[in-house]
Amino acid sequence: MIKENMEEFKSGFARHIGGLSIEKINDSNYQFKADVKEINLNTGMVAHGGYLCSLADTGMGNAAHKVVGDKRCVTISLEVKFISPAQLNDNLIGNISVKKKTNTLVFISCEILNKKGIVATASGVWKILK
Repeated sequence: MIKENMEEFKSGFARHIGGLSIEKINDSNYQFKADVKEINLNTGMVAHGGYLCSLADTGMGNAAHKVVGDKRCVTISLEVKFISPAQLNDNLIGNISVKKKTNTLVFISCEILNKKGIVATASGVWKILK
C-alpha cells in the first residue's frame, strides 16, 4: 500500500472525525482506518450513524479527489446502510472501491468493517469541479 498525504483529514470538518488515515492500494482501491472514540457514540453507546456517514463520505471523497488528479470534488449523492453496531475502541477499516470515473463524475462504494464483520456499506457519486 502507498501512504497518501491526505491534507483533507487535517482541516475543516474532517479533523473532528478523529484519527482517520487513508492509504492508496492501487488506482481504484483505497483503505481508511479510524478508531471509535467516546465522542463518536450515541446514547445507545454504539457508533453514531452520523459518524459512520461522515467516515464514509470523507474517505470516499478523498479517494475521488485522488483518482481525478487532485481536482476538487463534492458529494452529490450518498447512500449508507447500517448493518451492525460498532463499539467504543473498535478499529474500523473502510475498503473503498472506485467503480467508474467520467469527465464530470466519480462513482464509489465503501464497506466499513470492524473485527466482527461489516458495520456499514456506502455508495455515492462525486462531482468533479472545474
